[in-house]
Amino acid sequence: MTLQHATVICLLDDEFEDLELWYPVYRTREAGATVLFAGPKKGATHIGKYGVPAVADLSFDELQAEQIDGLLVPGGWAPDKLRRYPKVLEIVQQLNAQHKPIGQICHAGWVLISAKILQGRTVTSTPGIRDDMENAGATWLDEPVVVDGNLISARRPPDLPPYALAFVQALEQRLG
Repeated sequence: MTLQHATVICLLDDEFEDLELWYPVYRTREAGATVLFAGPKKGATHIGKYGVPAVADLSFDELQAEQIDGLLVPGGWAPDKLRRYPKVLEIVQQLNAQHKPIGQICHAGWVLISAKILQGRTVTSTPGIRDDMENAGATWLDEPVVVDGNLISARRPPDLPPYALAFVQALEQRLG
């Protein structure tokens, strides 16, 4: 329970990839962190691609970077929706500027692209958005997990164990 004083936000919208949302959330909670879901509307239920629901604890408008120790962005089709919210992009930019851990997996890289924080960074994602990541200025690697400073990225569900571990370790190092 090394992270009992940490607060992590997991971004939420419809059609998230169920495993890519829940696996890192559970692992981060097991390390002691409080993990809250933030969505467009507080209290709204969002359904994953395979039918697993998640309820927004907070609205995007309630997010304040000073109160957040880390951010998880799940994949699936939700990132294409998430990147359209100015407040989501603002919070990603603020957390990045504060060097706080930002975890992204699979299609979640779209949110980081739209936040314009990938120039000169090294990341991974699903190969399907490799060109998008590179066009945003990132170096893309075909590896299960890539850690570049505060950015922790992974390709797809089989990479969840090392991804969740790397995210928890980044939080531990930051809050050490």
